[in-house]
Amino acid sequence: MSSTTEPAEPLSVEQLSETTLLRFATAGSVDDGKSTLVGRLLHDSKSVLADQLEAVERASAGRGQDGPDLALLTDGLRAEREQGITIDVAYRYFATPRRRFILADTPGHVQYTRNMVTGASTAELTVILVDARNGVVEQTRRHAAIAALLRVPHVVLAVNKMDLVDYREAVFARIAEDFTAYATELGVPEVTAIPISALAGDNVVEPSSVMDWYGGPTVLEHLETVPVSHDLSHCHARLPVQYVIRPQTAEHPDYRGYAGQIAAGTFRVGDEVTVLPSGRTSKISGIDLLGEPVRVAWTTQSVTVLLQDDIDVSRGDLIVPSKDAPATIQDVEATVCHVADAPLTVGHRVLLKHGTRTVKAIVKDIPSRLTLDDLSLHPHPGRLVANDIGRVKIRTAEPLPVDSYADSRRTGSFILIDPSDGTTLTAGMVGESFAAPDPVKDAADEDGWDF
Repeated sequence: MSSTTEPAEPLSVEQLSETTLLRFATAGSVDDGKSTLVGRLLHDSKSVLADQLEAVERASAGRGQDGPDLALLTDGLRAEREQGITIDVAYRYFATPRRRFILADTPGHVQYTRNMVTGASTAELTVILVDARNGVVEQTRRHAAIAALLRVPHVVLAVNKMDLVDYREAVFARIAEDFTAYATELGVPEVTAIPISALAGDNVVEPSSVMDWYGGPTVLEHLETVPVSHDLSHCHARLPVQYVIRPQTAEHPDYRGYAGQIAAGTFRVGDEVTVLPSGRTSKISGIDLLGEPVRVAWTTQSVTVLLQDDIDVSRGDLIVPSKDAPATIQDVEATVCHVADAPLTVGHRVLLKHGTRTVKAIVKDIPSRLTLDDLSLHPHPGRLVANDIGRVKIRTAEPLPVDSYADSRRTGSFILIDPSDGTTLTAGMVGESFAAPDPVKDAADEDGWDF
């Protein structure tokens, strides 16, 4: 490969504004070829600059390799390059004429599974790699479970290293059937299986000439055409208040605005809204976006909302349509993935961060832990350790306006924080999940609680 390879002509601002954005994550076991796949996507879609290729070629030559190791385009940490593995989540941006992409290349080691929760938490698609020689393994099932838990709407099964199994259709068909059956049990809504060789480039960007038995899309073609929903209007409208703006200047003596990023849905001037958890109501009298008034604002826009009435609104409050307000609760039941090295135990006192609000809480019960081999539930384990997935019951010191995670990924999620040092302990998804256990009756629900 020549180091003088030039990238394609960059897209203009006008072209980029006309394309949609897809956030996706890659996952898989160690040495399944995640970083090589990402490197191949970047290289073959001509999203790599000449100097980047030169650096990769030099690093590859220094390791005694005949050709460039495309995995080095994403493995940025020195430890990653030395060991040939991915340790941290590597984020990359690239674009084609049809779509813009933000990808998260997540680690494969079991002890880094929690990193996938970070990478896939905002993803609309997850690419799960499987080594064609090994098939579906425990880590594959773990990644499928996390994708289902996080309600990622699209899953791609990339059966990699097909060149090492002589591109046999029977091998691909068996792995695709095994994975699809498991993913269906988890409730994954859509699985697209693609046979690839990331090293050789088969079915990554260009169709393979040696797998004529496969008639589906390449990985890039699927990424470019998969439907993307940004939930602009049909979901529950939610605005977590980040900051209260009161200039109190001669120009704006009475200005009082409530600023934040719209977590979901659409807000319009004139909408009747409720502020939670207080329950006070008003109407939207104005919306400012980038310093200019607008009539309508929607998901992910950062806005300042003005209300007709002077009511008490503070950071951490949630502004919602009055006709579509969530319930405020203190007893939260959720499915969680524990991400900290220290275990989460029954009776653990924590901070619960939901949107822009942080409250004190206690872990009231851990009804079950998920066993990934057969999706069975281990009842009342008493604790969750790093990378465990389980159910928890949490009692909060103050009422929280929460949605079910199935209805809203933004306002149905939370994290638990260690109050002593600020360490993130657990990522939680409110409501039922693929692993929802039978209700567990507590012998003394209220005994010993001080709030």
